[in-house]
Amino acid sequence: MTIRRLPLPTDTTAGGETNAYLVDGPTSSSLVDPAARTDALDAAVADRGVDHVVVTHTHPDHVGAVADYAAETGATVWARRGREVRFEAATGVVPDRTFAEGERVGALTVLDTPGHAPDHVAFETPEGILAGDVVRASGSVAVSSPEGDMRAYLVALRRLLARDPPRLYPGHGPVVDDPEATVRRLYAHRLDRERRAEAAVRAGAESVDAVLDAAYDRELSGVRDLAAGTVRAHLDKLAVEGRVWIDPETGRVGPA
Repeated sequence: MTIRRLPLPTDTTAGGETNAYLVDGPTSSSLVDPAARTDALDAAVADRGVDHVVVTHTHPDHVGAVADYAAETGATVWARRGREVRFEAATGVVPDRTFAEGERVGALTVLDTPGHAPDHVAFETPEGILAGDVVRASGSVAVSSPEGDMRAYLVALRRLLARDPPRLYPGHGPVVDDPEATVRRLYAHRLDRERRAEAAVRAGAESVDAVLDAAYDRELSGVRDLAAGTVRAHLDKLAVEGRVWIDPETGRVGPA
């Protein structure tokens, strides 16, 4: 089996590139997350051929060329079962088939990993896990309300850790060759941000913006809205756990 990473230019805050992957298995090949068309990806697809087209999730920076490569290759297009309408709306393609947890698409085994997005999945192979936007080699992953679910995201990290893969293939940035350390770093980062958010509420912060200002100690120009969505996802988790309360209409918060 071979896995080839092809960074593609996209309109994303995650470094301006999204990774597509070509996975050659014993009997079939899969194209994962074709976010855009490039000469390099065109050449790779033409050279290897593609039997299956799949995405880790349907955010715009992961699906931009699904329709192009589906039409060009005649590959089977797959979507997460129960998320077909969302998939079609994002890609303009009606999926040919659907998958669920534990099922196989070519050489890929599906692993549910919602949190960053409600339809997020990862794809497990003997070489490692194609993890989409659950991990990245440096920095952190946005888990932004209303789509982001912090409780689910932490479960997704634990699921990756339990699999103990030899490497992780992220949606953005380089391949992760130290999966355990990276997943533990991301998990610890989220717990630290959660502690800061809860402490801010207990110190008197009464809005998402006030919690944001207290929980972040860096400049947020250009990403403040994304950071605010992530803080809201943390507060939603804390509210479910009975540690704070939050008014869903006004966003006002307070200690439980």
